[in-house]
Amino acid sequence: LAVFGCGGVGLSAIQIAKAIGAKVVAVDVSAAAREAAQALGADVVVDPSGFTQEVLDQTALDLATNYPGDTYVIPADVPTAIADLVVGATYDGAHVGIDALGDPATAAASILSLRRRGRHVQVGLLLGEHARPPLPMDRVVAWELELYGSHGMGAGEYPEMLRRIASGELDPGVLVGRTVSLEEAPAALEALGRPGAGGPGMTVVVP
Repeated sequence: LAVFGCGGVGLSAIQIAKAIGAKVVAVDVSAAAREAAQALGADVVVDPSGFTQEVLDQTALDLATNYPGDTYVIPADVPTAIADLVVGATYDGAHVGIDALGDPATAAASILSLRRRGRHVQVGLLLGEHARPPLPMDRVVAWELELYGSHGMGAGEYPEMLRRIASGELDPGVLVGRTVSLEEAPAALEALGRPGAGGPGMTVVVP
């Protein structure tokens, strides 16, 4: 399993995946989020913060200038660069990729990180100008990938989840990153749109 975005949703996915015996690759630009993912048992953490289109383009230019005639394979874009790291960590690509962040780059990277007949799950919301992002549909068709959108669990799956919580296999408490009062809630909600503003984990409003 490859999880892109290690906030409350991503960390929940990691905890559940480890409870059922899956190997997990966690991807996040935040060091605190990666540490939280490791604490929950992520087998590999990936820091994509150094990848920008400018860096990739400059690297390609530098190689072409300094080593003319040699052949180098430089990722064409940021999603491909991130996916290459995940594929390297999973040897042949992930069976399942989850975009828990909701960003065009993470959605595309999740798809590109999959092995043949893998499954991408879009949980993070893509809003505004990003609501209809370009996705690598050529890869989806050629590799027979499955794409799913998810709001969360169906009510019929709650008993199994609650059983695992009761047995101690799952601990929702460790996913709480901070608590805020009702008075602080509006500012906390507004901050959700800023990466890393609230720290890793979930924000809980306490009356």
